[in-house]
This record gives sequence, structure tokens and C-alpha cells, in this order.
Amino acid sequence: MSTVRVAPHDGGVCALTLDRPPANAEDETLLGDLGAALAAAEADDAVRAVVLTGAGSFFSAGFDLAAPRRDDAEAARIRSLFRDTHLALLTFPKPTVAMLNGHAIAGGLVLALACDSRLGLDGDYRVGLNEVAIGASYPRVALEIVRLRLSHGQASELLLGAALYPASQAIRLGLVDELLAAEGLESTVLRRAARLGGFPREAYAHTKAALVAEAVARVLAETPEEAARAAAVWTAPESRAARAAQRAKLGARRS
Repeated sequence: MSTVRVAPHDGGVCALTLDRPPANAEDETLLGDLGAALAAAEADDAVRAVVLTGAGSFFSAGFDLAAPRRDDAEAARIRSLFRDTHLALLTFPKPTVAMLNGHAIAGGLVLALACDSRLGLDGDYRVGLNEVAIGASYPRVALEIVRLRLSHGQASELLLGAALYPASQAIRLGLVDELLAAEGLESTVLRRAARLGGFPREAYAHTKAALVAEAVARVLAETPEEAARAAAVWTAPESRAARAAQRAKLGARRS
């Protein structure tokens, strides 16, 4: 069963819902399913726009820290899959709107930032980029997405401060365009997506490609040596200890 649910809506809007309980965390399966869903939506002329959201109380918690430790080949594979899926979302030629309806943390928030626009629930959940706090380096594609969407000050606060913020701070941090009440969130997101999808598709695709071109070029220009240095951060002793502490904390919360 796919970890990404696909549902059509009026106006040519296709909703993609991340559905991998309990936190819609990213692993090989979810990233592969999302990439496949995006490819199908791009190929379908009836799809004019895509909405990305999450099932349950999470949009996405980012990388699955509970996954078994990967060997070198497996780690290289998921890094490649992460890059390719995020590039596919960032460069998707049709409008993309993220609907933040729950916690959006680390790589989960990066997925939202890869969308053209973001609308959030005015509710009790957390958002943030806490990779530094858990000893994780940023893949080049994630860093470029953050740099593209946020001001330098906002990016520095989120990346280096590595805090998780209440959703009420999401507009100040540049993470969402609006925060909406639960009863109006989905309908507003679908209307926004349908409006964007109603524009001439060639004009939208051409302009979007130009806006993201420099960021994409920097991702594709990453050398194997640069990628290896970033990957090595994950295996540093303090990094491993930080993630072990985070896994223990999450385990205590779920028990």
C-alpha cells in the first residue's frame, strides 16, 4: 500500500497526502511513493495543480530516526532519493500548494518549503528545522530550498537556532503565507490551488523554472567530495549521541 494517498478535486487539483503513521517520516518508501505520485501528476493533463499535506497530526517529521542504521550503499541510496524527490517537487511545472495541518519538522518542513506556496492551520503544533540539534547535516538540496524561500535572517534563526516553534510563529518566520481556522483551511487551499492551476500552464511552468534555476544548478553542481563531507557529519560521535538522545526522547513520549 502506498504511503502517499492521491485524491482528485474540482478544478484539476490533485491532493497528495503523506500517510505513514505515526509521523509521516521520510524513508525510502515514502520518498519513492511521493516521487512516483509527482511523476504521475505531471504526466496527467487533467491535473492542473497539486496540494501536498499530511495525514493525522503531522505534516511530516522529516527523516525517520527510528529506521535501522543503513550501510554505506543504503545511505547513499536514500541521499540520492531524497535529492531527486525534492528536486522533482521544487521543479514541478504545475502549481504546488502545501497545506500544513500539523507538525512540520526538519525534512518535513523542507518538503513544505519546496512547494510554491504554503497555507497553515492556526492550531497547536510545532514547526522548525532542528537538524543541527540532532547532529544531522543538511543535504545540499534541503539547504538550497531553505535559502530560496527564506530571508538570510529567517534561515539563520531556523537552521542555527535549531528550535521548534509554535505554529503561531510560522508567518513571522516566513514558513507560511497565512494561518487559517480549521473549518476553512482545506477549502481555502483547494481554491488557491485551483486559481493557480487556471493560469496558462506554459507561462506558469516557464516562470517557475526561471525562479528556481539557480538553486537547482547549485544542487546539481555538488561534487562527490562535498556530499561526502556532509554525510560524514552524521557519523561524528557527538552527532550519533545527539540522535540517540532524540530517539530515546521520542520513545518515551510514545510509550
